[in-house]
Amino acid sequence: WFLSSAGLLLLLLSGLHADSQGEEVRAMVGSDVELSCIYTKEKSLDLNELYVYWQITNASGEPEPVAYHLPGNSSTGHQNNRYKDRAQMSLDSMKQGNFSLRLYNITPQDEQKYDCLVFRKMTERILNVTVTLHVAANYSMPVVSAPTAAPQDEELTFTCTSKDGYPRPNVYWINKTDNSLLDEALQNSTVSLNAQGLYDVVSVLRIRRTPDVNVGCCIENVLLHQNLTVSSQKGSEPIPGTTGSNPDIPGDAEEGRSRTVVAVIALLLTVIVAAAAGWWCRSRCPGRRGYYAGAQAARPEQGFTGEF
Repeated sequence: WFLSSAGLLLLLLSGLHADSQGEEVRAMVGSDVELSCIYTKEKSLDLNELYVYWQITNASGEPEPVAYHLPGNSSTGHQNNRYKDRAQMSLDSMKQGNFSLRLYNITPQDEQKYDCLVFRKMTERILNVTVTLHVAANYSMPVVSAPTAAPQDEELTFTCTSKDGYPRPNVYWINKTDNSLLDEALQNSTVSLNAQGLYDVVSVLRIRRTPDVNVGCCIENVLLHQNLTVSSQKGSEPIPGTTGSNPDIPGDAEEGRSRTVVAVIALLLTVIVAAAAGWWCRSRCPGRRGYYAGAQAARPEQGFTGEF
């Protein structure tokens, strides 16, 4: 036991790192992920001869263990409490050369480069792989608050908020009339880490008032190739001084056209109903020529005799 522990300590202090680059893996916060480390030169391995280490480099530049296996152990060990019960290697898989590490319940702090090192009898390094883990989380849909300035104010202030995303976002304000980006000098964005290690963002835009102000706030998650954009005029109260009963505003003109269409449809329905009533009366009411035969209708129809 002492020799095994000394061997582990020697590895950590020597600062061994994998020199063979492996794959890059993406995982969502709260999900599980497998970091691949596979030895293919032999089909069967004796675990009593193998030392297996998964480690990361901490902020001080020193190696820090995530999980390990030592000869004679019936399970894998952990020296980092952050990975206890969250990092696992399969002994049965390792016998077949699969030293992959399974991480559970991913957090933003798990975004690291992970080194997989496998030694035979502490003298022969048979495998060294680095796996880079990228962590992501979806941002909430942005919420844009409408300005509360009085109509005479020349400057409008919009505020955009979004939260619980990862990694750090890019924030853009867009002129929705032509989809052009607004000058970054007009905005002030604050991005902060919350208690869960995720990012919250608050962005404030100040622009000069125009008759048809319509801006959009865009939160970009580069890792997820995701852009969430919300317009200032979607689901928000009218901007003071820019809407009202003015018939020149597109919204009011559209409302007037709608009322006209409804009136025309109502008139057409009235004409159709009147015409249908008149037709029904002509076909059902008595005294109309060609529709009532009087007493003759009760006389039996005479057969054709050939006589005149």
